[in-house]
Amino acid sequence: MTQSYTLSLAHINDTHSNFEPCRVQFSLNLGQHKLDVTSHSGGYARIGHHITKARQAAAQTNTPFVFLHGGDSFQGTLYFSHFKGKANAHLLNLLAPDAMVIGNHDIDEGNARLAEFAKQIDFPLLAGNMDLSQEDLNKPGCLRGLPNILDYDHEQKRAKYLLKPFHDTTLAIVGITLDQMKEIARPDPDTHFVDAIATTARTVEHLKNQGIKHIIVLSHLGLDQDKRLAAEVEGISLIVGGHTHTLQGDFRALGLSNLPYGEVINNTPIVHAGKYAEVVGLAEITFDAEGKVQSLTGGNYFMLDQHFILSANTTVDNQDYQAVRQQLSQHPNVLWDDADTDIDGVIRDIYKPAIAEMENKVLALVPKNLVHTRLPSKALPHGSEIAPWVSRSMFQEAKLVDPRVNFALHNAGGVRQSVAQGQLTLADVMGQLLPFELPLVKYEIQGQFLYQALESAINAATNNSVRGTGAGSFPYTYGLRYYYDGRRPLGERLFRLEMMQQDSQSLWYPVEPESLYVGVSTSYTAAGKEGYHPLLQARWQESMESLTLPQAFIRFLNRSPNLSDLLSQHVHYTSHSQRMG
Repeated sequence: MTQSYTLSLAHINDTHSNFEPCRVQFSLNLGQHKLDVTSHSGGYARIGHHITKARQAAAQTNTPFVFLHGGDSFQGTLYFSHFKGKANAHLLNLLAPDAMVIGNHDIDEGNARLAEFAKQIDFPLLAGNMDLSQEDLNKPGCLRGLPNILDYDHEQKRAKYLLKPFHDTTLAIVGITLDQMKEIARPDPDTHFVDAIATTARTVEHLKNQGIKHIIVLSHLGLDQDKRLAAEVEGISLIVGGHTHTLQGDFRALGLSNLPYGEVINNTPIVHAGKYAEVVGLAEITFDAEGKVQSLTGGNYFMLDQHFILSANTTVDNQDYQAVRQQLSQHPNVLWDDADTDIDGVIRDIYKPAIAEMENKVLALVPKNLVHTRLPSKALPHGSEIAPWVSRSMFQEAKLVDPRVNFALHNAGGVRQSVAQGQLTLADVMGQLLPFELPLVKYEIQGQFLYQALESAINAATNNSVRGTGAGSFPYTYGLRYYYDGRRPLGERLFRLEMMQQDSQSLWYPVEPESLYVGVSTSYTAAGKEGYHPLLQARWQESMESLTLPQAFIRFLNRSPNLSDLLSQHVHYTSHSQRMG
């Protein structure tokens, strides 16, 4: 009989400092009625409860248990903005993962912030293709040489890896992160990232030569790149991923996605667990003696409030409420709000008081849900419903400082969440919607480079015959509108670009290649990240240090606290005639 090796796995990714339960919305069909359900799911205390339960169940059957974090613990809420990683380290230590891979947002504030975090945590940080061999050992906040960072072995040309006892053999965990890190994050200049797939291939080959056949790749590459990794590198037993906020599992009954959990590519299953600590991934996996998966069961599990809100076009009564509760209770991937009381107490008593005041400061009343999606779609042909307002706020607040400003240009990834109907608080903006406190930068640039920047950013967002950086680069503007056709040759896809006549939202004129225009973007975009490198051709750039991205939006809201009137105006100037090919 062939020997089998069973593993109990728990995994999360892209938690982005969402220590408390996150607001979630579902759509359920109840007979002929469609009901919208608003609840809260996840958070560290609920995840902690289910991790402990899974650990205990594994121990009872002598099954090895592994808990992994797929990266991007940082950013996302006021808990990070205020505590700068200290709360992340404390609460992750309480969850006790076996390892975490470094995500792009974990190094968004440079090496020093990540190094401070690494010194506070009790588990290893993996980034097997992060080359620290040239990092200056004398600078403050150096990552090189920290004992719990498993980085790139420059001499051996492979990843450092974590080894764990596994039945009568050994389990290897290899952490691989984005090799495009310099384009989408802000590592220090002396920190480099080596090709992810080539590094993995060399590392897996080395492990196989050592007789190690059970190999998990803990990845922060995103689902598409994980599939490519599995297809191109033989011998990976399992990929546990993150970065693309992918919710795997059949959630059609809740009005959500239906993606296979543990999708198998080239004999390698790939698991992802959504975003914002809304779900926890729990799986039971059986491998053969050669490290190949024989069976994988489990999935992603929402952890919902006991009480929720229903809304519909018709009257909703208690009978509907009970029917929805029964439907949720019967869903195989819905759990309820059991929580670890110790973790809940730490959040409530140590960290919550510092941000409660910001949660009570109302900035605006939002008359309807404003959905944020990075790319346009059939459902949202103009794309995000909130990103254009962020661009407009950048434009208007920058123009008050410098009347020469003609336009604003912002990337989709700089806006992090949709905005729900109702009160919008300072905590919502600073902690969730616009958590990156990036200074605005004004610059003067020729029209030809605007053409290039916009096409390059769209290409990078859509991977339209170009290896891009992800949908976060998609451009949202105010004062500019463009026409893009992905079926055209490179360099000709942005075939029309117009500038708004100052003080008029209805008059537009062509952008001339040789003419000069003054724009405003964040320091991230102006630095040429994620396809925006043509902006580096600006004649001059000047940082507006006193005006950050969230500050601009907050000031904009202070001038117009009731958005009802503004929402009647059409601001989607970015999405005209877009064909992605």
